[in-house]
Amino acid sequence: MRILIANRGEIARRIIRTADRLGHETVAVYAEPDADAPYVGEATMAVAIGPASLAESYLSIERVISAATTSGATAVHPGYGFLAENAAFAQACVDHGLIWVGPNPGVIASMGSKIEARKIAERAGVPTIPGWSESQDPGELAQAAARIGFPILVKASAGGGGKGIRIANDATEFSVALTEASAEAEHAFGDGSVIVERYVQRPRHIEVQIVGDKHGGSAELGTRECSVQRRYQKLLEEAPAPNLAPQTRQALRESAQSLAKAMGYDSAGTVEFIVDDETGEHFFLEVNTRLQVEHPVTEAITRVDLVELMIRVAAGERLSITAEQLQFQGHAIEARILAEDTQNNFAPQIGMISQIQVPADVRWDSGVEAGSEISPHYDSMIAKLIVHGSTRDEALAKMRRALDNLIIDGVVTTAGFHRWLLDQQPIIDGRVTTRFLDETPVPSLSPDGLSAAAATGAIAWAQASEAERDKASPWLGSSFSVTPHEMKRNLGLVAADGEAYEMVLTKEDVEDKQRSPVAVDLDARRVAVNNHGHVYSFTVPSRTERWAPSLATRKSSGDAIVAPFPAVVSDVMVAPGDVVDGDQVLVVIEAMKMLHSLRASGASTIAEVRVAPGDQIATGEVLVTFAAAITDESSQESPQ
Repeated sequence: MRILIANRGEIARRIIRTADRLGHETVAVYAEPDADAPYVGEATMAVAIGPASLAESYLSIERVISAATTSGATAVHPGYGFLAENAAFAQACVDHGLIWVGPNPGVIASMGSKIEARKIAERAGVPTIPGWSESQDPGELAQAAARIGFPILVKASAGGGGKGIRIANDATEFSVALTEASAEAEHAFGDGSVIVERYVQRPRHIEVQIVGDKHGGSAELGTRECSVQRRYQKLLEEAPAPNLAPQTRQALRESAQSLAKAMGYDSAGTVEFIVDDETGEHFFLEVNTRLQVEHPVTEAITRVDLVELMIRVAAGERLSITAEQLQFQGHAIEARILAEDTQNNFAPQIGMISQIQVPADVRWDSGVEAGSEISPHYDSMIAKLIVHGSTRDEALAKMRRALDNLIIDGVVTTAGFHRWLLDQQPIIDGRVTTRFLDETPVPSLSPDGLSAAAATGAIAWAQASEAERDKASPWLGSSFSVTPHEMKRNLGLVAADGEAYEMVLTKEDVEDKQRSPVAVDLDARRVAVNNHGHVYSFTVPSRTERWAPSLATRKSSGDAIVAPFPAVVSDVMVAPGDVVDGDQVLVVIEAMKMLHSLRASGASTIAEVRVAPGDQIATGEVLVTFAAAITDESSQESPQ
């Protein structure tokens, strides 16, 4: 086969690995920002398909099919996201004589609508959560919500990935939740229809991997725990799901298998469930008719390459595994390492990754390397860090060690957050619900951590720079023949956040300091230090440079709406002279495939609107000012 991969980044590299091993050629497609991405160079050949805009590149059926035709591809693997669950795209591939590496278009269409999927699940005898979707009339949806009882979940009928979902705690919140969920669904999937359903108070998100072939064979490959979520985005996954009552685990697996048979499922897919942690009841949530982001944890405990299975099944082969042959081995955990700042409400981050050090004995599925650019155009995932142990405790310990030794320099990531997460008792006990992060605030970073990292960084820089000049430097040994006076080094380290640290090192510092993992880039004069999962980055001024902190501007939150992070303006809801109410949505921005509404903090009059839809904006950029806004010049702090 020559397999075109209708995707990008990490999942494209993942598919290329297996395709290469099986002897298949691969075709990468790329939008302009991905021209130099690692996956483009790793494929057998690559085809440009358009600009950064998703609609003109990765979401354009016409352009992807054209790339398949011009490249001589014989098959298409969609990965996940983008067009992976688009039945029209799957059908277009089939119509053009291409082998579709996924479930048949009819199954995708039936499961692509949560409304239709719910009906199929009910017919298959799979429990469904109380809900309503008979009409899209706002009044009727509101009445249905009142009948079901608050809190209510409003969720997109199409798509997945946590988009188009809102919670309404009472009738007054319902209208806003409905409007936002529908708008986000329309933007992400081209379908603004929604479902309203009961919101389970203590929910666990458990899923079951299913596989099938084109000869009627099917199997399920066990459970996964995906309850650690924020904004309905999964952050940490593991297999098998821990602490399920035997009867609940069996019921979940049987329900998934029943649904797979009822659908005539013929590829790799996932049945997702909500499990009520208080009662043990399970309810059908949806079927993802594609490979899941978290598929590596299932691969780890089953030793099944799911991409290989998809390719073989697409070529007409029968399943090589059966439920009777399946044996689970140990426990696996996956941490999604994202370019997000957990100290700033998980704000998306952009920038260039300057250094990466990945610990040994882990699986590292990543779309980036040192020198890669994290842009605002696509999602925030940098990599998936996967570990496997003979027991869950061993896997947890292995993940902690991995996060303690991982270094990604250049952008802020969630690695330190994941390290903190693994020390939380509900995680240790395997008793976490999807509301865990709503109920457990992420702690602020300790200044001691930054100071310790600065000291370690100073030592590392001294060692590396001295070694560059003298390979026999005493800095590299654990014993020294020089005097303490000769051992002193006065190094200025400038933290990435603008705070300066002057470190004076002695022989005792070097001998006694507990070493943390570091990465030193002598050419760039940068040092990155891992301190309990958090990576602190420093620059080292040369002797001829003087460091001076830059003056930052500060604007009152009541005077202007500023960008909380880099993004693209999706919609502007106001114009100069408009009188706005408190909490009114003024600007909608998109960052890494998620919509964010920026609201007024009180009643006011709009003075200026400085942006328009399509504009790229930077952190802190003024978007809208109010009539009483202060000027940029008067808002600057005076030098101290």
